[in-house]
Amino acid sequence: MDELMFYTEPMQQADVATVAAIERLVFTMPWSANAYSYELRANPLSHYSVARARSLPRGLDERGVDPSVIGYGGFWMMLDEAHICTLGVHPDWRGRGVGELLLSTMIQQASELDAQVVTLEVRVSNAPAQHLYEKYGFTSVGVRKGYYSDNGEDALIMTTEPIHSPAYERRFNRLQRMLRSRLLVEQPARA
Repeated sequence: MDELMFYTEPMQQADVATVAAIERLVFTMPWSANAYSYELRANPLSHYSVARARSLPRGLDERGVDPSVIGYGGFWMMLDEAHICTLGVHPDWRGRGVGELLLSTMIQQASELDAQVVTLEVRVSNAPAQHLYEKYGFTSVGVRKGYYSDNGEDALIMTTEPIHSPAYERRFNRLQRMLRSRLLVEQPARA
């Protein structure tokens, strides 16, 4: 049987310290561990996932970090819109499909929650993220001037077409198949 190199699962309180450690590595304005704890505990609109590497051991190391957690993402479900509020991948794991797996997981969850569209903000300088979002049908619909307070950088507002439209569902299903094929690990046959 084949399995994926990476998998996602709902973020738990036990994951918060690891997520916060990755957050500090990848963002100039990181959320605190307390912010993530609050989101999981008290925000009924929030939906967070972590990505894990199958090849790494689960459990906390001496620093209180779980090395199997290599990325995370989250969105808020507001009326008929899923708003992606964060997506981060540990720098050592970038370029391997982890971010794409998290993005596709969030879009799938949003669809199951009857979201009509998915939206997000992204730094105008973050071309790799924009490319991934465009691959999944996000288009730029506006700019938030000076959105990022660390350097006054603008944010692009990106949104999908309706995710339940036949055209979007075809695109999403095709991308899911391609991603699954990319992330498959062949397992030895069992006797």
